[in-house]
Amino acid sequence: MKKIVGKTFDEERACYGLKDTEVSLCNFSGPADGESPFKECSDIKVNATKVELRYPFWHNTGLEINASALTETCRASLWYSSDIKITSTQIKGVKALRECSDIFINNCIIDSEEFAW
Repeated sequence: MKKIVGKTFDEERACYGLKDTEVSLCNFSGPADGESPFKECSDIKVNATKVELRYPFWHNTGLEINASALTETCRASLWYSSDIKITSTQIKGVKALRECSDIFINNCIIDSEEFAW
């Protein structure tokens, strides 16, 4: 499994199409204000990471998010994805989940208007 540790990304589709990768202690925010950092990825583990960019997890399979923060600026964070496990994570921002399947959520703080539709 590939590892990405301690990096900051703000560009459009920064991790597009990643496969079999663990992302830890990273920050997805910044002046470029890019969208969709994890689009069309598979078998991704995200740990202790802060996500402030819009549309971060779209069209993903085999996604694990642990001890992370999807902030209030993280609009429409998980859409059109399957086989998702989210633990000990703050989920904020409007419309956090849409048309997702096989989702496990445990020990999370959720403050999201129109969550899970």
